[in-house]
Formats: sequence, structure tokens, C-alpha cells
Amino acid sequence: MKILNSELNIVTKNNLELVNITSDIEKFVVESKIKNGFLTLFVPHATAAIIVNEDEEGLKSDFFKIPKILKQAELLVGRFAHNKIDNNAAGHLAASIAGPSTQFIIKDGKLIRGQWQDIFFFELDGPREKRQVLMQVMGE
Repeated sequence: MKILNSELNIVTKNNLELVNITSDIEKFVVESKIKNGFLTLFVPHATAAIIVNEDEEGLKSDFFKIPKILKQAELLVGRFAHNKIDNNAAGHLAASIAGPSTQFIIKDGKLIRGQWQDIFFFELDGPREKRQVLMQVMGE
């Protein structure tokens, strides 16, 4: 079994941002020459996530509403305790909901994903000069 690791570095320009990384991920899979196996993606950040969904403008703008809804929830439940530190609790909570990782199947040298599934890095506390997506393929 072969295991290869790489990382994708991302610069974000906005507080909330979706970066479509599908082509970068697929390029890594092809270059790995893994024919059958798995791809794992992991974001080592507490205020960022990986999203797998459709690259459609309305849906992308809907994703940006999640942290805003969480911020509005403070009016109902009281100030988030983490906001006493650096006022980004909504980003932390949204990242936890979305999740820091995902896994895909590689079959016949290709990443298996649905017709409407693209892969996004979801920035929830930007802008940031250095964000990472760690990539690992395993297989034969």
C-alpha cells in the first residue's frame, strides 16, 4: 500500500469565504498515481472547515448565513463565553458543525464524487494569510 501526503496553502481575503479547491484536489489524486484507495482531507484550523456541496451562488451565500445566524442567537441565549476572548465564537461553532475533514474513494485513478459535489475550503474567521488543507491518499 502506498501513502502520499501533501498540503494546499490558501490565502483568504474575507471574514467568510468559500474557496473551491476541487481542481487542486483532483490534480493531487491524479499525480499520486493511486488507482484504488482513499483520499482524506483535513483542515488543521478551529475556525475553518471542509464543505462538499454544489458550486451554486445562492447556496454559497446561504452557507455564509450560518455564522450570522449563530451571532443572532446570542440575542436569545446570551453572549457566547468564547467571545470574551476574541469575539469569534460563531466561527468556531460553525466550523464544528461543518467539520474539519472528509474522505473520498479513489477508483480507477479518479476521485469519486457526485455530479453536483465540489470541494470547498470554508473560511470562518478571515482574512488569513496562511490556511492549509492537508491531503493524504492511501491505496494501490
